[in-house]
Amino acid sequence: MPVIYRRILLKLSGEALAGERGFGFDPETLDAAARVIADVVAMGVQTGIVIGGGNIFRGQDSGLASDRVSADHMGMLATYINSLALQGSIRRAGVSCSVLGSIGIAGVVEAFQAEKARALLDEGSVVIFAGGTGCPFFTTDTAAALRALEIQAEALIKATKVNGIYDKDPVKSPDAVFYPELDYDQVLSENLKVMDQAAISLCRDNGLVVRVINIREPENLKAMLAGEKIGSLVTARRDSK
Repeated sequence: MPVIYRRILLKLSGEALAGERGFGFDPETLDAAARVIADVVAMGVQTGIVIGGGNIFRGQDSGLASDRVSADHMGMLATYINSLALQGSIRRAGVSCSVLGSIGIAGVVEAFQAEKARALLDEGSVVIFAGGTGCPFFTTDTAAALRALEIQAEALIKATKVNGIYDKDPVKSPDAVFYPELDYDQVLSENLKVMDQAAISLCRDNGLVVRVINIREPENLKAMLAGEKIGSLVTARRDSK
């Protein structure tokens, strides 16, 4: 099947794995996500994944840790649990899947190396990147942008609970304006809540295409990869191309 991207980085929130529970894991949601990823691989799309840890521990928002650094480290460790859980579901769906961590854990997760990740993708394996950037004060959005560039992905696809990018939260504001297409500078200047500004700046400076889609519609990712106008597209300004 013709596809518009041959290698992607898919950014999932930890909450996406919890389904309607809001925390922890929902087995049906995990398996549904794995089936979509398996379908994407069957389309011939090499797939890397970055997952947040918010369904287990959200570092920035928690007062449990003694300081921000400790909280962020706890949040990064939560992404290892999520990565291993999704890996199991993907393997049960019949697809090879590896987990690479920003910090290796002997006997559990290999340490990330860009060359290793690209080789695994070329072999047809899904690669999940755990541990964020490995440094505190950086979000998983920034980790997703960084890993996308390191694996030479053609697009970073952020999976959300809404249909794309809006000027405000469409769940809370029925009059929210939808943006089918916009540029990096507009995202930054209007402070649109697509990804954090460090992540968007990284994408802009390196020309990495960003797509935002609703992951609750399981056909969206496949349809978008097949060329349908799904969700929102963020690219460079037309007059700068």
